[in-house]
Amino acid sequence: MKPDHQIIADIVHEGAHILDLGCGNGELLSLLRQHKNALVQGIELDEDQMHTCVENGLTVLQGDIETGLEDYPNQSFDYVILNQIMQEIKKADFVIQEALRIGHKVIVGFPNFAHLSARTTLFLHGRTPINEALPYYWFETPNIRFLTIWDFVDYCEKKNITIEQKYFLGKSGLIHFLPNLFAQNALFVLARP
Repeated sequence: MKPDHQIIADIVHEGAHILDLGCGNGELLSLLRQHKNALVQGIELDEDQMHTCVENGLTVLQGDIETGLEDYPNQSFDYVILNQIMQEIKKADFVIQEALRIGHKVIVGFPNFAHLSARTTLFLHGRTPINEALPYYWFETPNIRFLTIWDFVDYCEKKNITIEQKYFLGKSGLIHFLPNLFAQNALFVLARP
């Protein structure tokens, strides 16, 4: 099990109603359905990924999360998940606000571009970093933005979003010291104040 998926599974309560935005092949949804008896749904833009989900018995709609989630009523899910997708969307603020509208809690996970290896690669080699959290060459990456832990914390403060929990992941577990420098990935649990 991926470390971020394990943390999300620990966060989510038994029988939760979950919407995963940008759910990919449905690996996380399958895990939550199996281990937490969760009622899961997903939205995925990529048609092949969406078909993989459906073939595995998951309820996943093909759609663009950046065009809005107006069909979903306010507070209709216990959790809305945005895991490893924030760096790939143009309207990040809009998507987060919509997720907060339709979910009681929002789980956001992303690679930390300020990780020491990324900084070192830029400084010493003058090249776009490639590492476990950012595994693509610049010309094939789906990433359109690079954010850091502190960027995201600042965003939440400016938008008056409550950060209820935060987890910082390194290669060998959770990071508790200087996460913006040493964490490769971050996970936040958000709520409206």
